[in-house]
Amino acid sequence: MTATFEYPDRTDACRTWNALDLIWQGGEDAVRHGLPHQQLAPAWQMLLLGDGSPTRHLRLLTGEPTEVDVIDMSAIGTDGDCAPDLIKAVPSPRLRRQVWLRTASGQRLAYATSWWEASHIDDYLQNRSLPIWENLSRIHAELYRDVRGIYYGHSRPLEQAFNESGPFWGRHYLFWHHGQPLTLIYEVFSPYLRNYLGPMEGEGNREQGTGNREQK
Repeated sequence: MTATFEYPDRTDACRTWNALDLIWQGGEDAVRHGLPHQQLAPAWQMLLLGDGSPTRHLRLLTGEPTEVDVIDMSAIGTDGDCAPDLIKAVPSPRLRRQVWLRTASGQRLAYATSWWEASHIDDYLQNRSLPIWENLSRIHAELYRDVRGIYYGHSRPLEQAFNESGPFWGRHYLFWHHGQPLTLIYEVFSPYLRNYLGPMEGEGNREQGTGNREQK
């Protein structure tokens, strides 16, 4: 599996949002064909590599509504924001939105950053305190979730926020609407979901089997 996108090194200037410090990354080939089960268990692959709504999946898994805590709404103009290279598909000037996805009882399950064309974000996020999927469903937007990359890596801020040890699994994807890219989204899921999905992979293989930053 060969990653087909560029991911910049994380520097202090890039720490305005919580990207993973990578152990491994996979591109479109990994998304299309999936990973060996000893690297990522089938149930986790369905969550990470599927094109369904993560907020809907989380609600079905936990039996609780999935709620959003918005922690950042920042205008970034034309800046690349140390985002995946696909940010270029989102017209500028852009706005970055960061959220926690949690259960109604307060358990954090995922972290997400999204990048939007600033002039159109209010058209699609009419209630910014709701998950993206609920906002878009309310206006009956026809969407295609185009998963482009998957990540495995560490994040000290996410360890503290989730109260879980890494490494963590994440992904990025484009939302398409009427044939045009609507938003780029980067998500990282909490290992707490093992309570519902089972182990992420062979527990003896957490660092090995993923190996380098990019698997060939």
